[in-house]
Amino acid sequence: MEYKNYIDGKWVKAKSGKAFVKINPATQEEIGSFPYSGVEDIDDAVKSAKLKFPAWSKLPMPTRGAMMKKFGDLMVQHKEELARIETQEMGKVLKETRGDVQEGIDTAYYAFGESCRFFGRTVPSELSNKVCLTFKRPIGVAGLIAPWNFPAAIPCWKMIPALLTGNTVVLKPSREVKLFVIILILG
Repeated sequence: MEYKNYIDGKWVKAKSGKAFVKINPATQEEIGSFPYSGVEDIDDAVKSAKLKFPAWSKLPMPTRGAMMKKFGDLMVQHKEELARIETQEMGKVLKETRGDVQEGIDTAYYAFGESCRFFGRTVPSELSNKVCLTFKRPIGVAGLIAPWNFPAAIPCWKMIPALLTGNTVVLKPSREVKLFVIILILG
């Protein structure tokens, strides 16, 4: 099967037209063909994320938190399938890949809970006529690079807090777990 990049709400091939084939390390069977993306693809993804940032960052945090909960619910619903895909792609034993997926689920649910408790702070000032306040605000596009060894946990640890706090995300997964990350994020 041929897979593509997900940029600006569309599945697109790499600008270079190049692809690589991912092989199951245990069986040597072909898992699929994946885009060999480059700078132009990254630029397109970042441009799209920048365009989406104003609308996303204006959503109330509890609304974004509810979306993180829905993401966690979907991971629960597809936990076994996600674990099997991860095992197929990178060779880790099923018991470990289930634990990796569970880390993603836990992160999504934690973010949901925090979405109603995301407070700023006031701190004492050394000046009597000043008040020190902290406001937490999104800053823009987060560029995330994820390794192969924990393809659910690590992207979730990075992506979910970034999205929850109103940032948009461009995620570059390891080429060793491309299918897993596609299914995880968009499944």
